Amino acid sequence: MERRLTGSASNPLIRTRYRREARFKSYTVIALFVAFGIIAAFFTDIISQGYTAFWRTEVKVTLDYNERAERIGRFALAEEMREVVSRGAVRSIPLEIRNNPELAGIQREIWAPAYSRIDQYRKGNETLPPELKNLVDQLEADGRIRTTFNWAFFNSGDSKLPELAGIFSAAVGSLMVLAITLAFAFPIGVMAAIYLEEFAPDNKLTQTIEVNINNLAAVPSIIFGLLGLAVFINTFGVPRSSALVGGLTLGLMTLPIIIISTRAALRAVPDPIRLGGFAMGCSRWQVVRDHVMPLSLPGILTGTIIGLAQAMGETAPLIIVGMIAYIPDAPSSIFESATVLPAQVFTWASEPRKAFVEKTGAGIIVLLAILLTLNATAVLLRRKFERRW
Repeated sequence: MERRLTGSASNPLIRTRYRREARFKSYTVIALFVAFGIIAAFFTDIISQGYTAFWRTEVKVTLDYNERAERIGRFALAEEMREVVSRGAVRSIPLEIRNNPELAGIQREIWAPAYSRIDQYRKGNETLPPELKNLVDQLEADGRIRTTFNWAFFNSGDSKLPELAGIFSAAVGSLMVLAITLAFAFPIGVMAAIYLEEFAPDNKLTQTIEVNINNLAAVPSIIFGLLGLAVFINTFGVPRSSALVGGLTLGLMTLPIIIISTRAALRAVPDPIRLGGFAMGCSRWQVVRDHVMPLSLPGILTGTIIGLAQAMGETAPLIIVGMIAYIPDAPSSIFESATVLPAQVFTWASEPRKAFVEKTGAGIIVLLAILLTLNATAVLLRRKFERRW
């Protein structure tokens, strides 16, 4: 005899179904808490390691522009201060004396960045020899050591001295690369999507192109780096390590994402909009240009921003085209050697000194802030301009 569900809570089958549903809900809640726990642990670890890089230690020293300092800048410091002050703070003194001879023989006091070991000692990350520790403690007691906001992290380029290393050159390179990526991928991707969605006939060739575009969106990013190396550098002679080759390579990677998102946005526009345009005597191009495109623009912009955010965080394809080099100065053109923020973080992470650990964490914090801002912008644009049918 066939059993039938009566809907009564006393029915064993109904109770079993409710228990299974409750277990499934509990599993989803546990999975959600685990995911949030992992994300919270990740952010806590990165922030705890990197936030100290936004502050730096400075020492008040007296510079003596003597004859020896004309040859080697460190001789402008008292002997006991040469292990406290960063070498980068005094390496330009010989050039200053040559350009301004009136400086010779005078003394002046400045606040100079401390050596990275001193900075890490005051942040509790490193120990010092007893003599150097006593000197630092005495300077602090005399009020000749202070902690200030590390503006150099934002307005200086990379350096072999961790106390002077910054993200400015990498930030400029990232902006150049993203601008080239957008200029290359956006028009080609949008036009290709419009043709495939609105004009192309439904045949085997079109279906093959669509399948390949979907497959390209899932290809590992390093493959696009190899493609950029073979096509742009080896074939067309684009300068290696330049922002141009990096932008074109990331443009290839972003192109499938823009095509797929644009097609989805176009497909979301109801057919009555198109039929109404045809009924008024509009051509197919007029319908697409004046009716479909304005309504699908929020979705297109959202997909483009998400694609750019993904390109912003890529390192593997840029390593292949040489954008992992040491770049202390910001590039002034798209043909000069450049690097990007993810590559800069990768470079710092490979350094053995402890001071670069906090630089790595700070670089990741800045990169995450940019990526979260881009994704939040995409969500806000979609919510503000999207129409629900």
